[in-house]
Amino acid sequence: MITIIPAIDMIGGECVRLTQGDYDRQTTYFKNPLEVAKRYEDIGVQRLHLVDLDGAKESHPAAVNLRVLERVAAKTALDIQYGGGIKSEQALKEVCNAGATRAICGSNAVKEPEAFSGWLRQFGPERVILGADIREEKIAIHGWLECSEMSVDDLIDRFLPDGLSQTICTDISKDGMLGGPNFGLYTRLQQKYDTVNVTVSGGISCIEDLYQLNELGLRSVVIGKAIYEGRITMEDLKKCLQNG
Repeated sequence: MITIIPAIDMIGGECVRLTQGDYDRQTTYFKNPLEVAKRYEDIGVQRLHLVDLDGAKESHPAAVNLRVLERVAAKTALDIQYGGGIKSEQALKEVCNAGATRAICGSNAVKEPEAFSGWLRQFGPERVILGADIREEKIAIHGWLECSEMSVDDLIDRFLPDGLSQTICTDISKDGMLGGPNFGLYTRLQQKYDTVNVTVSGGISCIEDLYQLNELGLRSVVIGKAIYEGRITMEDLKKCLQNG
């Protein structure tokens, strides 16, 4: 079964969701992300997607959200992938030292590709994930606030020689809309880049989406709003995890 990775997006240390990456369209769901993480672990989830939205906006991991990362890493056995504001080697080290198993880097890969290549070699492709966020077929950076002229294929191609093995691809037009993911995009990318784990992110609306992605050969998926809005229940997730 496809690996299910629940998302916890944070602003000010609280669990929130943005609609289509818009900071003015924010909903706060829970005050304590650690409690949410423990609930996921209790039903069999093994990997968690933690996003520092403050860090993404300010271009450096936010201390308040790093403290959440530290608590989740200390109080659970979850494999934590962490993103948001990782634009320097120092920031990458801070995130790893705080307990992240994997770090998601996007803007830096576009703006400073040589640095990102170095991180893949220094920290290893098992620890560094390429964040590829797409708006109208182009890569968006800086917390989705700015668009580049680079396509997702261009971005992945750039880092294959450095051992790239993981990318999280988010279709911003689908994110938070609960309308279903861009099945065609993810299927094409996974078939083209067989050596890279293409993680689906954005638009998951129901449990059937997960089964369809699994049938199409996708390997991992991030789920956020569909869980918080009750479209996918904890019991649904538990059944999926048991089927895996």
